[in-house]
Amino acid sequence: MTENTGISYVKGDATAPQGKGVKVIAHICNDLGGWGKGFVLALSRRWPEPEAAYRRWHRERARNDFGLGAAQFVQVGERLWVANVVGQRGMGTGSKGVPVRYEAIDAGLGRVAARAEELGASVHMPRIGCGLAGGKWSRVEPLITERLTRHGIPVTVYDR
Repeated sequence: MTENTGISYVKGDATAPQGKGVKVIAHICNDLGGWGKGFVLALSRRWPEPEAAYRRWHRERARNDFGLGAAQFVQVGERLWVANVVGQRGMGTGSKGVPVRYEAIDAGLGRVAARAEELGASVHMPRIGCGLAGGKWSRVEPLITERLTRHGIPVTVYDR
């Protein structure tokens, strides 16, 4: 646990969150409707619902809030939810740099915080935005602290 952030760091699998009570597993999605690399594969191996819901959300985006900074909450167990947070523009690093969008992660974490408060839930995640999205943890960690732990929401980050 890093004292100044309130985030607990553990070795383990974020798709098997530790502890008691209601839990929300938060992860980052892209804004293209693509689901097929990185942490989403681990989610899909465990539950079909987050991928199906994300693909439907993207397909029907003309009629919903799909876009950077949005979050979708999918219940996968009696006390377990997955938060699909749209926090990267496109996929892969191109001429416009890495796909991660810190403002979108920040906005999405605000939505995760609101839902976690409603549910009385803790939040669990891998190092979001730092894998395929190409982000830096030094930029993401303060967003988690600001949006979640400062408001008393317990956060656990899983490292493999």
